[in-house]
Amino acid sequence: MTVLSSRPAYPVDPGMVSIALEVAGRLANDASDVIMATAGRGARPADDESPFDWVTDTDHTLERHTRRVLTGEFPDIPVYCENTDVEVRGGSEYRWVVDPVDGTANYTAGMPWCAYSLALVDRWGPVVGVVADPYRAQIYAAARGRGMRANGTPVKLTERQGDSLVVCTEMTRTGPWPGMGSFITTAAVAGTGVRVLGSKALAVAQVALGHVAAAVLHGYHEWDVAGAVALAVESGAVVLDRRGDGALLPVDGLLVAAPDVADEVLGWWQSALSAA
Repeated sequence: MTVLSSRPAYPVDPGMVSIALEVAGRLANDASDVIMATAGRGARPADDESPFDWVTDTDHTLERHTRRVLTGEFPDIPVYCENTDVEVRGGSEYRWVVDPVDGTANYTAGMPWCAYSLALVDRWGPVVGVVADPYRAQIYAAARGRGMRANGTPVKLTERQGDSLVVCTEMTRTGPWPGMGSFITTAAVAGTGVRVLGSKALAVAQVALGHVAAAVLHGYHEWDVAGAVALAVESGAVVLDRRGDGALLPVDGLLVAAPDVADEVLGWWQSALSAA
């Protein structure tokens, strides 16, 4: 197995990273305030039939604010957003990726589980990542080689945190992913509960925080998880694709896990996919 956090940190300009981390933190605080002021007060969905595809006024407001600030501070770095852009994994040396409200269905219902996710990414993966968890009044932040912090307090995984009896996963846009039922059953037999809570960013962040053992995502977009993956890598979590290969932002599914349970959860996932 490749343990991602043991790889060398690819160098970046420390001055640029410091500025990016400060700006991203400000944006996360702004987003948290807006989400808490508007959550559960109704939504104006787009034409999509599924509530999981809703785009609210808050999404657009936070996207515009994020773009305005980032283009002012970093005019040469493009900004890609969930609601208006085609996903890009190449091109410029750096790119910003943002999901203004990850967990929109929860947000519109007033369910306390949604997030704002922002990351600065280069060809090796996340350079800076922030995730705002408004309902818990937490801003999680990380930068390559600088560790992870939760409201300014350093966070690092330890072996005991791998003892969690919870694994997170998420549905696809069309429902359960192939083999998801088998995965849940296998985990249950092993004494582990699987939770589907409705935010990919927060699912991965919970691994980084040591609250859950792992997060398994059958599919995702870069803006969904790049900020949280930055947290996970800097906290010491393992990041793998469904084949067990290490990659900062795998294109073939995503497993983020505490190091001492990564092999086991990967085995459950692979067995479930094979059975499907």
